[in-house]
Amino acid sequence: MLISKVRFVSAATIFGLFLGAAGCDKTKPDTTNFKTAINNYYSAHPSCVWASPVNFPVQADTSSDGQTKGFHALTDAGLLVRTPHEKKRFLIGSKQVNDYDVSEKGRTVWTVDQSQPGYGNFCYGHRDVTSIDNVATATNQSGANTATVNYHYDLTGVPDWAKSQETQTAFPSVQADLSTPKTATATLVQTQDSWQVSAQ
Repeated sequence: MLISKVRFVSAATIFGLFLGAAGCDKTKPDTTNFKTAINNYYSAHPSCVWASPVNFPVQADTSSDGQTKGFHALTDAGLLVRTPHEKKRFLIGSKQVNDYDVSEKGRTVWTVDQSQPGYGNFCYGHRDVTSIDNVATATNQSGANTATVNYHYDLTGVPDWAKSQETQTAFPSVQADLSTPKTATATLVQTQDSWQVSAQ
């Protein structure tokens, strides 16, 4: 009797594991898998203050608000240090400039660009899908299944310096990112083991 009971439990356990594995099929075209794919993509592609990585130190003309506005905001947030000085110009005197570099505090939140040594960005959060609103599936020219997904999202992990009015005024893209509601569309491609966001 003991042996048959042990066999029964083992069979039930295996059957339960099989059902669990079947229920976790990451290739199914369902909202859970779409949400996971989008969240995974944006966890590796956070929102940053500059559209392209920047190489510090940089120099900006103090008379140009367009050049200095963003640097001023990040300096006030403690992420940059500013060093003013006078720059000599051949034959036409000199002009006031500011040198900016990443501060010690800034280094702790500086996102290094792995493809360009010395370059990086200040990133302030990433998308987190709150709802999948609409899905249209298709098959592309390569024969792979695709899904066009419309969704709502929030920005998570936003630090205090990005929430400040000065930062949002200097960087309108930050202000737009933090506003609500937020909607977007992603194109997903089905692979052998999951769904993945196509390059945006």
